[in-house]
Amino acid sequence: MAPGLVETATGKKPRVVALGQPIHIGEEYLSSFRGEFDYSFLPAYNHEEAHKLIPEDIAEHGPIDAFIIRMGTPPYEPFDNDMFKPMLSQCKVVTSASAGYNEFPVEWLASQGVWFCNSVDAVAEATADMAMFLTLGVLRNTSNAEKSLRAGNFRSTPGLSPARDPSGLTLGIVGLGAIGKYLAKKALAFNMKIRYYNRHQLPAEEEAKYNATYCSSLQELLGSSDVVSLNCPLNEQTTGLIGEAEFAAMKDGVFVVNTARGAVIDEKALIAALESGKVARAGLDVFCNEPKIDPYFFTSDKVVAQPHLGGLTDVAFHKAEKECFENIRAFFRTGRPNSPVIEIKKQ
Repeated sequence: MAPGLVETATGKKPRVVALGQPIHIGEEYLSSFRGEFDYSFLPAYNHEEAHKLIPEDIAEHGPIDAFIIRMGTPPYEPFDNDMFKPMLSQCKVVTSASAGYNEFPVEWLASQGVWFCNSVDAVAEATADMAMFLTLGVLRNTSNAEKSLRAGNFRSTPGLSPARDPSGLTLGIVGLGAIGKYLAKKALAFNMKIRYYNRHQLPAEEEAKYNATYCSSLQELLGSSDVVSLNCPLNEQTTGLIGEAEFAAMKDGVFVVNTARGAVIDEKALIAALESGKVARAGLDVFCNEPKIDPYFFTSDKVVAQPHLGGLTDVAFHKAEKECFENIRAFFRTGRPNSPVIEIKKQ
């Protein structure tokens, strides 16, 4: 047993199981991790296989103390309570490589005394890169420019020139968390002015790092921004956060970027705002009901679209898997993981 490591009730190494094989963390790291933990992975790669193999693994190898969910969750969804119930006799922490956690029964797990952790920084910069890419994309009308060129039209398609320059424009960030901060830093390089809306204002020294001005209400931010970027988590409070009233509060000809979750925006209201010209163009990496996306977004020349690729880079995958393992390490050393979604009070 490694120094400082909390033993399980049996006095053995804590048993850690990953859902599918983590392939980005690297064997050198896993070798070190195995020195402290009894680590294995389940060869399950969809919802049905996970439901079948989890109880079989427990029956053959004993209780699971910690559970890891890699990047790429859609094949396993829905993550219902029944998927986790076989682990509850001993499992104390579940870690996910994803930044978002709306697809997991986080509150139910907490009610069962199980910590749930998301990745906080792993995909943040990659997602911010996507938000910046989409910001430039909507300002420069890149989708239509590429379509025009591929059709054999060299700068002859109306509306491509002059494009909008980011310099001097105000970028309004809804949610200045890890992703929002990376985005603000990148936008400053394009001489954009930064405004943000959070539930709570950041300390002055944090605001100074990003030259960011706080808006005390969402409407204040929407009404003063040339580009609105959504970077907040999806939860009960943010579902449908941007609807008819919010679009009405925006400047005419505003640009909207969403790399958060599709359901943060009322898509019918967005389509109406695009068709009316209230929103000049939208840059979207996320949609409602993925992968069954509203066909409007495939055909509209007012949309720059990506298939939810924001955090999916090689570096982000490595960081995300490492955060999963380090959350478990922290829990068994200190009694608390690094990035819990809900704090669990000791009984």
